[in-house]
Amino acid sequence: MFYVMFSKVVNGGDSEVRKIVECVPNISEGRRKEVIDAIVNAAASVEGVKVLDVDPGWDTNRTVITFVGEPEAVLEAAYRLIAKAYELIDMRHHKGAHPRMGAVDVCPFVPVSGVTMEECVELAHRLGKKVGEELRLPVYLYEYAATRPERRNLADIRAGEYEALPEKLKDPNWKPDYGPAEFNPKFGAIAIGARNFLIAYNINLNTKDKKLANKIAKVLRERGYYKRTETGEKIHVPGKLKSCKAIGWYVDDYGIAQISMNLTNYKETPPHVAFEAADEEARKIGVRVTGSEIVGLVPKEAIIMAAKHFLRKQERSTALPERDLIFMAVRSLGLDEVAPFNPDEKIIEYAIGEEEKLLKMNVREFVDEVSRGSPAPGGGAVSALSGALAGALVSMVVNLSVGKKKFQDRYERLIQIGERAQELKDRMIALVEEDTAAFEKVMNAMRMPKSTDEEKQARAKAILEATKEATRVPLNLMELAVQVFDLAEEVSQIGNPNSISDAACAATQAMAATEGAYLNVLINCSGLEDEDFRKEALSRAEELLKLAREKHQAIFSSIRDKLLADVKV
Repeated sequence: MFYVMFSKVVNGGDSEVRKIVECVPNISEGRRKEVIDAIVNAAASVEGVKVLDVDPGWDTNRTVITFVGEPEAVLEAAYRLIAKAYELIDMRHHKGAHPRMGAVDVCPFVPVSGVTMEECVELAHRLGKKVGEELRLPVYLYEYAATRPERRNLADIRAGEYEALPEKLKDPNWKPDYGPAEFNPKFGAIAIGARNFLIAYNINLNTKDKKLANKIAKVLRERGYYKRTETGEKIHVPGKLKSCKAIGWYVDDYGIAQISMNLTNYKETPPHVAFEAADEEARKIGVRVTGSEIVGLVPKEAIIMAAKHFLRKQERSTALPERDLIFMAVRSLGLDEVAPFNPDEKIIEYAIGEEEKLLKMNVREFVDEVSRGSPAPGGGAVSALSGALAGALVSMVVNLSVGKKKFQDRYERLIQIGERAQELKDRMIALVEEDTAAFEKVMNAMRMPKSTDEEKQARAKAILEATKEATRVPLNLMELAVQVFDLAEEVSQIGNPNSISDAACAATQAMAATEGAYLNVLINCSGLEDEDFRKEALSRAEELLKLAREKHQAIFSSIRDKLLADVKV
């Protein structure tokens, strides 16, 4: 009960989370760079919108565009993109390998952070209404935004493609959700929706035969295929992969056939599962999978899942830094076979991440920066770095144990400890930047004008909120650092005995982080006018400090005694 109260008062609930929506329009143009650039620039012209990826395909004659921002900005950017595409693309002259029914074929909204699926559904309806009324275009809503069950699946809406629209629009059952039920030969029609993160994933084959690619695709895709029995009966064969749509095609740019997939729920069917299933089916018909590619962006989790899958198959440690895991996934899936895979551009969390200043420094640069006369980075950032080093040391002991026969029976538990230590390390190292940023907010608030009563009130409010945020950061650090002690103690008992001193060092670094963060809480709370916040923060800080000291003393004493005994021997 206490911790729940603390979270509400000190952390401020969910109000701190930035609202981010992703939009992934697919336009029916992949060859004319000047047209693609003009359409992309129309979306990018909206303030607050960041274009993350533009992925054109010559053979598909289609470009996947990905941009993010806060909901209202993304909504406006999507409308401008559709209007510009209507101006520049004429579907009467379009040919390409990918199914399509309009100049902007699809335009989905995807919740990224601080936004619910319901909010994305609302955005889809608002955009559909605006496109239908102002541009006079036929609009169908799909996935979570669908107005009826039979329109949820994009493939069902797009059946027959652009060429079928003249007759389709005459059918009352296919009346658009917004806009006129009239064929627009220049544009066609558009599907606007709200969906979960979709991974566009292509698997490369060592053949140019599109028919072989299609043969594998129909076995894998969720809807499966139909075949005839010896008696001539037509029966349905379900596909092997859930949440997977797949077709086969030939890509002239690469000189190979591919299985082109849309993984609509990567937690149900992640890329590595699709990759291995495709390889299994390909071998049955004498074909080999040689690699794969991500079209657009991919969630970091999906790449990490792949890395851990392959490492576990090799009985190697998965308690590795993120960048090491990403390298493993790229190599295992062959993601750089046909085009470079740059994690900073292809992984969505990296692409939308804020610029890191301190974390890009080398050790000497960081230490030198701390030593200068500026008040930040200071004790808070150094404490966060100490906490991150504590987690890193625990993971190191795990990695010095895994893979050795002596510890094989403890593999699963060691991996759990190591992965948790890596998580704590990453969260604490992020606080190095956050602590400095929080301090800068306090200083900026203090620099606000204070000539009038209104200015004084605004300044006082800004200082209070900034100081509370500056207090939350070290409190968060204390919560994280305290979790290292139990991991350090356990790994010292079940891990490599030659590394028990490193486990003790991990506990000592965690103690330094906790005590440093505690002092930062105290100094930030001095003079805080929000009494409830101050009391809750100080109470929790005292509790965490006491707990940390007890755990550190127990671990340090135990390992010191073991080492002293060995010295005396």
